[in-house]
Amino acid sequence: MNLFKSYQLASLALNNRIVMAPMTRARTTQPGNIPNELMAQYYAQRASAGLIITEATQISDDSQGYSFTPGIYTAAQIAGWKTVTHAVHQAGGKIFNQVWHVGRVSHPIFQQGNAPIAPSAIAPVDTQVWIVDEAHPDGHMVDCPVPRAMQQTDIDRVVADFVNAGVNAVEAGFDGIEIHGGNGYLIDQFLRTNSNHRTDAYGGSVENRIRLLLEIVQAVSAKIGAHKIGIRLAPYVTFKDMACPEIVDAILLAAKHLSALGVAYLHLSEADWDDAPQIPESFRIALRNVFKGTIIVAGRYDVPRANDVIDKGYADLVAFGRPFIANPDLPDRLMHQLPLSAFDKGPLFGGSAAGYTDYPAYSEALAPLNSADNDEVA
Repeated sequence: MNLFKSYQLASLALNNRIVMAPMTRARTTQPGNIPNELMAQYYAQRASAGLIITEATQISDDSQGYSFTPGIYTAAQIAGWKTVTHAVHQAGGKIFNQVWHVGRVSHPIFQQGNAPIAPSAIAPVDTQVWIVDEAHPDGHMVDCPVPRAMQQTDIDRVVADFVNAGVNAVEAGFDGIEIHGGNGYLIDQFLRTNSNHRTDAYGGSVENRIRLLLEIVQAVSAKIGAHKIGIRLAPYVTFKDMACPEIVDAILLAAKHLSALGVAYLHLSEADWDDAPQIPESFRIALRNVFKGTIIVAGRYDVPRANDVIDKGYADLVAFGRPFIANPDLPDRLMHQLPLSAFDKGPLFGGSAAGYTDYPAYSEALAPLNSADNDEVA
């Protein structure tokens, strides 16, 4: 079964081909969006994954779009992440930090009252962000406003912020970083014609629309090495008002350049809802032809589908998201065909240990039953 075989990812030896996908959980310490001991426990519980990719992490104080998501740009945040990486490494795991700028998927509450920045001044339709404030201590959803179109100085600063995040992540003990280039956030907004109406060197042609992504990767690579960089892209994900007829061409061209740069992997975020579009086999073949490195896929995969996509050579690693929430020992459960626990949607974002670190491993869940049986025998 290929999913459970070891794999060499650049310089990292992974115990299996199962990846824990990045999932926003919003459990940071406030103020300051600081990673903490509870987060360290959460990630360490799941260290049997071949690779963990953390929840998306802000690269700067204006890159945030949701309350309580972590940052990687202050000394306190770096110190907090050191606690996390140490716990994961002590448990035998490998961990990358996903870093992002949300662009227009934000709100003035995160921007010192200013408009969020984006390629163009186009608000995303039917797109909201989760905010906790005095009037809504449990959080509420608010619409995203019209953003401000970025100037060259904004673009230069964002590139520098990604570089700083990469350097800080390495200092914090991460094995690498994943640059979030999908799911409707800033880099994805530059890639797509519906959100990018620019007429300068970053808009118009497909070559121009991939420019920001490549500039970021090149700049970060110069500081930490391309072998420590993964990229997440989402060719067929269209939520957050991101339908674009040219996105596949843009991603294939970007993948060709990223392959030449020698990045550690490409991570494809595939839609995971019930009526989601199927990824055409023609795209998987085309991507493999232009990108020679490691490919990770993430969607509604189970073991048979995961092994099939690996056997066909379309992917090397498979990421699992939601199943990891309630099953910290997911690789063991999948390998031994053990039942999976369902997660409680209520405490997904924000809160305490409830619905976060209190899901037991399968052996721990059985322990009280075995104890009760022994008591009955006695």
